[in-house]
Amino acid sequence: MARFTVEEAARAVGGRIAAGDPQSVIDGAAIDSRAVRSGEVFFAFGGAHTDGHRFVPDALARGAAAAIVQEDLSVSSGALIRVDDTFQALHDLARFVRARTPERLVGITGSAGKTTTKELLAAMLAARFRTHWTPGNLNNLYGFPLSLLNVPDGTQWMVAEMGMSTPGELHQLSLLGRPDAAVFTVVRPVHLEFFGTIQAIAEAKSEILAGLAPDGFIVANADDPEVTRISLRHGARVVWYGLGAEHAEVRGRHIVPEPDGGVGSRFELTAEGQSAEVRLPLHGLYNVENCVAAAACAWALGLSLEEIAAAVAGVKPASMRGVVHRAEAGFLLIDDSYNSNPDAVGKALESAAAFPAERRVAVLGDMLELGPEGPRFHREAGERAAALGFLVVGVGELSRELVHGVENAGSGAVWLPDADAASEWAASQIRPGDVVLVKGSRGVKLDRVVRRLLGESGEGAH
Repeated sequence: MARFTVEEAARAVGGRIAAGDPQSVIDGAAIDSRAVRSGEVFFAFGGAHTDGHRFVPDALARGAAAAIVQEDLSVSSGALIRVDDTFQALHDLARFVRARTPERLVGITGSAGKTTTKELLAAMLAARFRTHWTPGNLNNLYGFPLSLLNVPDGTQWMVAEMGMSTPGELHQLSLLGRPDAAVFTVVRPVHLEFFGTIQAIAEAKSEILAGLAPDGFIVANADDPEVTRISLRHGARVVWYGLGAEHAEVRGRHIVPEPDGGVGSRFELTAEGQSAEVRLPLHGLYNVENCVAAAACAWALGLSLEEIAAAVAGVKPASMRGVVHRAEAGFLLIDDSYNSNPDAVGKALESAAAFPAERRVAVLGDMLELGPEGPRFHREAGERAAALGFLVVGVGELSRELVHGVENAGSGAVWLPDADAASEWAASQIRPGDVVLVKGSRGVKLDRVVRRLLGESGEGAH
C-alpha cells in the first residue's frame, strides 16, 4: 500500500499531530473501525446517528497507526491528527497519494456495466502491467478516495469505477483521480428522480472528463447516442467501440451463447483488420458490450487481441451481478440482485429466458430513483416478463405496477411487500427444473432471497 509518515499525512491534510510519533509509518486507510488493518490510518467522521470518533480507541486497538479526527480526544496508543473537517482530509490525503501512485489511472463510468467492465479491464491489463482496481463498488466520494489510499506502491495502472447520484459528484472524483483514460459504458434512465432527463444524466457522466490528463483519451460506446454526444465535444482522442456502429474501431461481432445451456458467450473481437475469438464466461449476452468496452481500452494501451482474449477466459462474475448457481435441489438461480433499472431488467429477463427450463420465475424488486416515470417503467417490465413466459413475483410498493403490467399482458403474477416475504415465498415455491432470476434495486435487498434459496439447497456457482 501507499506508505507515508504521520508527519507527511498531517502536512497533506493541513492538520496538527495531537498525539503519537510523527515518524510512525502509515500503510493504507480505513473508514470502518471493524475493517482496520495494522498500520492503516482511520478516518473518524462525525454523524448525528453514528459518530466515528466513538470508534477511534477500537481502531487503534486493532492496529491502526493513526486516526484523523475533528474532535479533541485522548488515546493511550497510536497517533492522532486533528483537522477541521475529516471528509476534506480524506480527499486531501487521497490527492497527496495520487501524486505518487498509481502511475496511471483509468476511470470508468456509465449508467450500467461499470463494475463488470472494471473487472474485465483489470484482468486484461494485469497480463502486462502491475495493476490494481477498486474493490467492490467503492466508487463514490467516500469509497473512491479510500481506494486511492490503498493502492500499492509501484502500481502502473489503477482501474477505477466512478459513480454518481448527484450533479457535481463525478467532477470531484475526476479531479481526485486525474484519469489518463476515461471509459463510458452507456447512458440509461437511472437516477431520473434526481436528473429529470437522459440528457441531464449524460451531462453528469461527462464530468469524469474534468480531470482527464492533457494527453489522456476517451473510450466511448459508438452505439450510444448520448455517449457519442458528450465524447465528441471534449477534444481528446476518442477510441470508439461497439457492437453495431460501423465507425467503431473495436467491435464485437457474431455473438452467440455458450451451447448446451452453458454459462457465457462467444464472439469475434476485431480491431484494425485483426480479429480474435473470445469466450466470455459471464452470464448474459449483454456482457459482451462490457467486454468490448474493456477490450477497446486495453487495445489502445497496446495489448494484442490475443492477450485480451486469453485474459477474459478466466474472469469471474462480480458478486450479485449475474452469478449463475446450479442448486443441488435441481433449479438454476441467477443472482442479479445488486441493482436494477429498466434497461438492465429487460436484458436480464432475455438472458434468463435463454436457459432451458420447465418453469421460468422472475423475482423482481422495485427499480428505485426513476422519478415520475417509475410506474410506467415497472408496467413495461412486467409486460416484457410476461411475454417471455415468466411467472413474475413483484417485490415492493412500486412493483405493484409491475404486477399490473403482467396482468395487462394476460398473465398472472404474485405481489409481495418486501424481501423477507419474497424469501418465504421462494423457499416454499421454487422447485426442481425452475430457472429463477432475482433482480431489484439495492434498497430492496433481494440478496436475502438468494441466500435463503442457496442456504436451504446448497449450490454450485458458475
